[in-house]
Amino acid sequence: MTLGQKIKDLRTQRGMTQEQLTDAIYVTRAAISKWETGKGYPGIDSLKLLA
Repeated sequence: MTLGQKIKDLRTQRGMTQEQLTDAIYVTRAAISKWETGKGYPGIDSLKLLA
């Protein structure tokens, strides 16, 4: 399982939309989309907030 798949799985398990996650960790929806599709990776600050 990739990091992006893990982020998406955990987000959907919690019933969150990408928009709700963006509000929680202060990034754009495009960033979340890139992470979930493997086209980008979260920075250390975002990883801390995701944890």
